[in-house]
Amino acid sequence: MIKAAGVDEVTDSTFDAEVREAGLPVLVEFTADWCPPCRQIAPVLSALAVELADRLKIVQLDVDMNPETTAKYGVLSMPTLMVFRAGEPVKAMVGARPRRRLLQELEDVL
Repeated sequence: MIKAAGVDEVTDSTFDAEVREAGLPVLVEFTADWCPPCRQIAPVLSALAVELADRLKIVQLDVDMNPETTAKYGVLSMPTLMVFRAGEPVKAMVGARPRRRLLQELEDVL
């Protein structure tokens, strides 16, 4: 998996505790080693993890190693960015995007 610095990894077994039971909204990046756009967005996620730490938790899930969660949420394309609030998905975005655009798309969930 392409690891974004400062972004925790979640798995099928830790997903509920780390994402669904989190006190903050959580942005989950569904990612894979073989995904070039995932490499592009990694530095953006690293920067936002620091910048928005008090308002948003950002985590990554390797789709190849965690098929249960990937299938449960119908993720077919990488990267898929899914925002969870109060344990439920409230927004999904597919594909890499620049920092400015991602921030604009997250405004309504922060």
